[in-house]
Amino acid sequence: MSAMDIHEIMQYLPHRFPFLLVDRVESVEPGKRIVAIKNVSINEPFFPGHFPNRPVMPGVLILEAMAQAAAILSFKTAGTKPDANSVYYFVGIDNARFKKPVEPGDQLRLEVEVTRTLKGIWKFAAKAFVGAQLVAEADIMCTVRNVA
Repeated sequence: MSAMDIHEIMQYLPHRFPFLLVDRVESVEPGKRIVAIKNVSINEPFFPGHFPNRPVMPGVLILEAMAQAAAILSFKTAGTKPDANSVYYFVGIDNARFKKPVEPGDQLRLEVEVTRTLKGIWKFAAKAFVGAQLVAEADIMCTVRNVA
C-alpha cells in the first residue's frame, strides 16, 4: 500500500483544473483497491450555479471522482501510465445511489475496489464517504482506449 501526492496523481490522470477531482491517494493496493481524497472547496467552479442558495456537489462529479480513482488503480495494477494517445472512459454505471448531499468544506473519501476485469473492461465497486457517512455508491465500468 502506497500513498500518492498530487504530483504523482497527475502522472496517472490527464485531467487538470477544474476537472482533476483526486487530491491525494491514501493507499493503493494494485489489483485490489484504492482510497483517495477529494477536498471539496467553496471555490469549485460549479458551486455558483449548483446551487446559488445552497451549494451542493453534483452527483455526476462524485461519480467522476470515483472513476478517476479507479483509473489510478487500473494503471497502477497494469504497471503503466497513460500517454497522450490514451483516454480512460466510462463504459457503464449501475446501482448509483446518492445518500447525502456533499457540501463545501466536506472531504470526500473515495473507496474503490476491483470486482472484475475482462477484455480490457474494468468493473469496480465504488463508495464515497464524508467522515464515516456513506454519501454515494455505484458499480462502475471503465476502459482505456487509444485515440490516435
